[in-house]
Amino acid sequence: MTKSNGSRRFSKRAIDIEPFRVVEILARAKELERQGREIIHLCAGEPDFSTAAPIREAGMRAISEGCTGYSEVGGIPKLRQALSEFYAEDYGIHVPPEKILITPGASGGILLICALLLNPREAMLVTDPGYPCNRHFMRLVEANAQLVPVTAQDNFQLTPELINQNWKENTVGAMVASPSNPTGTTLSRDDLKKISILLKKLGGHLIVDEIYHGLGFKKDIPSILEIDPNAFVVNSFSKYFGMTGWRLGWLVAPEDAVKEMEKLAQHLFISLSTPAQYAALACFEERTRIILDKRREIYRERKDFLLQALISLGFSVPCVPEGALYIYTNASKFTEDSDFFCMELLEGQGVAVTPGTDFGLIGAKQHVRFAYTADMDLLSSAVDRIAKMAC
Repeated sequence: MTKSNGSRRFSKRAIDIEPFRVVEILARAKELERQGREIIHLCAGEPDFSTAAPIREAGMRAISEGCTGYSEVGGIPKLRQALSEFYAEDYGIHVPPEKILITPGASGGILLICALLLNPREAMLVTDPGYPCNRHFMRLVEANAQLVPVTAQDNFQLTPELINQNWKENTVGAMVASPSNPTGTTLSRDDLKKISILLKKLGGHLIVDEIYHGLGFKKDIPSILEIDPNAFVVNSFSKYFGMTGWRLGWLVAPEDAVKEMEKLAQHLFISLSTPAQYAALACFEERTRIILDKRREIYRERKDFLLQALISLGFSVPCVPEGALYIYTNASKFTEDSDFFCMELLEGQGVAVTPGTDFGLIGAKQHVRFAYTADMDLLSSAVDRIAKMAC
């Protein structure tokens, strides 16, 4: 046990896990709003659209019909079947419902995968920069996130060469994301195939974060399941489907792995939000998909506007985002301390953005992530405010 600042004693794993900086910035932003300040939120990866009406209506209908009890730990069969049909229609592949496990957000899925695949002191390759919660989930199960520095030359993604160079005796696999957070870059079909073949040769697991599928700006962003049906996939109803507060996600895995994770979920979660699952059934209706696809085009317009505006101000963006909700910029023209820069921008100009230190170590102090999760009027106002600080 490790002693805290007070008289209580806390575990070393709890002390080792760093704060989620974007959450701290969001908390400060809301505090400033309570004081009467107008804050433009470009920090959290939360769609600014409310959940689409057909989904909300399905959730309310489920509650009114009394669908409020515990559900099966793996999710209601109707939703697992709906996801199976979704993969058939959108990707042209057969994913049996038995390989799909509904989870409490994508975070619940990542936790289950880490608990299943990682023993204490084993390691999983992840990108630096990358989504911060992944490495902390690995620490939670007494394993290690093996951070691999990636740059614009690598498209901020793991490559077979980097995997080979960084593979160690205690490495058990690699986790990649396409589209990725914070950079918005993607992996091509050929990239995924090469990584999959290499990991099979090394005897390692492949986990692919596909949370931002549906929010891609390229025509062909493949699922790893088109290439490797035995890979582990994490996905979410939060981003493209716009159900952030409903806390619902899913994972796809080999059937024997799903059975083991269901056992873990019995103890960790017991059940999932039943109304949220019935609401999610409406995600796959044609009228809902029309709404969601229109929103994706709005995100594209925002991305194009903000990207050019930031570059004109002097921020460097070596890799144009191909998906997700973010622009990851090199802000070294303005700062060598992204934490200080982001807090000054919030306090002085009322614009909330995320420092690169949330996403890893390499170049973190010189990078800032902007989320285009605000409408065009707010984005334009945010650019004007950023310009005042950048000049």
